[in-house]
Amino acid sequence: MKGNFDSIINSELFVLTDFSAEWCGPCKMQAPILKELAAEMGSRIKIIKVDVDTNPEIAARYEVKSIPTLIFFKNGQIAFKHLGVATKEQLHNMILQKM
Repeated sequence: MKGNFDSIINSELFVLTDFSAEWCGPCKMQAPILKELAAEMGSRIKIIKVDVDTNPEIAARYEVKSIPTLIFFKNGQIAFKHLGVATKEQLHNMILQKM
């Protein structure tokens, strides 16, 4: 992930980055929601997962202090950040507002 992260977020696509960890209960709740969102949004967005335990430098760069944290990037810039579990409807609305 380390080498590809910057090239992924610099995409013209909207990139939703899920900062999480394997041991995190709320992160496990967020995963199926993101899967449903990906199915609905199709090629309009890209969703990636960043494990904070294996990628601590990326988490530190974006000041991720709690998980799950969702950061939305457009052209390498943060469009918005959401802390905690979000519903599919919340995410869908946030994305449509920023697209």
